[in-house]
Amino acid sequence: MRELFHPTIDQLCLSMILNALGDPIRLNIIKNLAIQRETTCACCNINLTKSALSHHFKVLREAGLINVRIDGKQRFLSIRYDDLEGRFPGLLNTIINCL
Repeated sequence: MRELFHPTIDQLCLSMILNALGDPIRLNIIKNLAIQRETTCACCNINLTKSALSHHFKVLREAGLINVRIDGKQRFLSIRYDDLEGRFPGLLNTIINCL
């Protein structure tokens, strides 16, 4: 299995993050992850097809907002709190508090 791309903290780009968060579905995914901390793709409580969900997870991952951890056949999602706070202090908390 190929390794998934996760940008390093130095590669995090504000415009990519804001673009990723410009979609209401992706905002809802972030809101759910903020509550659950880490969850599987299937437990995100979003009623979309698997391919549509995969697309949204990919956009969030490639923007640097989420981490995808593979364990066997499951993928676990979590928000990259420490990296985002280190690069853009207060941004994620401000966004989550507005949801």
